Amino acid sequence: MKPLRKKTKLFLLFVIGIFSLYLISWSFDFSKGKDFKLGITFSQYYTKEQLGLDWRKTYLAILDDLNPSYLRLIAYWQYLEPEEGIFDFRDLDWQIAEAQKRDKKIILVVGHRVPRWPECHAPQWLQNQKLKIKNQKLLDYIEKTITHYKNNEAIIAWQVENEPLLEVFGKCPKPDREFLKKEIAQVQSLDPTRPIIVTDSGELSLWWRTAGLSEILGTTLYRKVWNQYIGYFKHLYPPVFYTLRAWIAKKFFGNQKIIISELQGEPWAPGHQSLAKFPLDEQLEHFSPEDLEKNVEFAKKTGLDEIYLWGAEWWYWLKTKQNNSQFWNEAKELFSNP
Repeated sequence: MKPLRKKTKLFLLFVIGIFSLYLISWSFDFSKGKDFKLGITFSQYYTKEQLGLDWRKTYLAILDDLNPSYLRLIAYWQYLEPEEGIFDFRDLDWQIAEAQKRDKKIILVVGHRVPRWPECHAPQWLQNQKLKIKNQKLLDYIEKTITHYKNNEAIIAWQVENEPLLEVFGKCPKPDREFLKKEIAQVQSLDPTRPIIVTDSGELSLWWRTAGLSEILGTTLYRKVWNQYIGYFKHLYPPVFYTLRAWIAKKFFGNQKIIISELQGEPWAPGHQSLAKFPLDEQLEHFSPEDLEKNVEFAKKTGLDEIYLWGAEWWYWLKTKQNNSQFWNEAKELFSNP
């Protein structure tokens, strides 16, 4: 019995030690002495198609009232090439021009898989084409887009696809790392002057397949999420969980910089339904203005000093359609003191 008791004690000591280290890890704060860049992702698609808002009015309110210095804008393929071979850049031109008037800096996202559910966005005319043709058409659209915008000084980086190697989320084809490399190489050849960003999930991936593919690696950071099997839950990762992986990506994979490309700023709707169709009281139960503030504080503690908030369109929807300005006002405060 004595050997068994000894093993039990050792096991308990090990568990206590691990738990103690976990608790201690929450005290690590890598934000000291850093100047943070706080930006916003804006989605024309999400604003118009899912929230039913006037997307131009929403965008201008974000620019002028919230006044972020940094933006992540999206070159939705279905909007830019609504008919095969016929490109229409007017809406995106307008977004970039309005940002440029206000001296904003822009990350432009290109690709098939870009922000907002269902993740993969392609024009209708592409649906019945073979994979080889789809891939070539994708490269053609990327070439047209980069060529169209590469002389615009407001654009500081190109993001190629969004979480392109994440298999467990989104209505998308199977990820293809080799083809992703082709997309990256094409963008590099068209514009060697700007850095390229590739993104990955901060919670569902260890970044092994995305680290090293580009100069900049972007990560998501979500705290309260929903799963079809267990419902709502909170991630228990401490800030150092992101800090350590960022250090590994730079030290061993050659990434020059790690940014938080998507910081949760809105609730996660069950079943990927539109938040506009999700009961408001439940939305606010699962994500509060305090959660928004705490998420920014948490993100800063990682030491990753470039952060793009997710949810500005929803804040505007709350303000204009639900007479609730709490999130909007909290965001104004955050952007006035980044």
